[in-house]
Amino acid sequence: MSSTQDPDFSSTSADASLTTPTQASSLAKGDHILIESQPCKIVSKATSAPGKHGHAKISFVALSLLNGKKYTDICPAHHIVQVPIVTRKEYLVIDITTEGFLSLFDIHNPEVTKDDIRAPGVETEVGQRLSKVWEKTTEGGEGEVWVVVLGTMGMEVVDAVKEGGKSSGLV
Repeated sequence: MSSTQDPDFSSTSADASLTTPTQASSLAKGDHILIESQPCKIVSKATSAPGKHGHAKISFVALSLLNGKKYTDICPAHHIVQVPIVTRKEYLVIDITTEGFLSLFDIHNPEVTKDDIRAPGVETEVGQRLSKVWEKTTEGGEGEVWVVVLGTMGMEVVDAVKEGGKSSGLV
């Protein structure tokens, strides 16, 4: 036996990993999964019956949270898959720069504005909604534009847009 000291784990961070391991059979539609290194939201899940000498298989169809592309994966039901850690936060849109970045206000941290998130392109549903609501709000001179930002795998993207006060529903 060695007389070395026990390792000190007290300084490790809870968010040291970008993913968590989860059994494939425990995931459901609407959950997140990592497919081909892309954080995705599951849109459908199908389970096949086990074969004579095999195991039940699960087929996932999911959409990337970062680029909206469709990804598929098939794995044994007992297989351990990676689930990305996803954060969700609402911000008030202050401005949209000419370079296409959003200037965002966090009501929980009013001293700092967030200026590093790119506005979604107008070819996306969220981008069209943001453009329409922003134009309506800036021309009318009243109302607010709120965005929901998802953070995962070290990146952040706008997931939803709403107009009005914080209590109004997301669209």
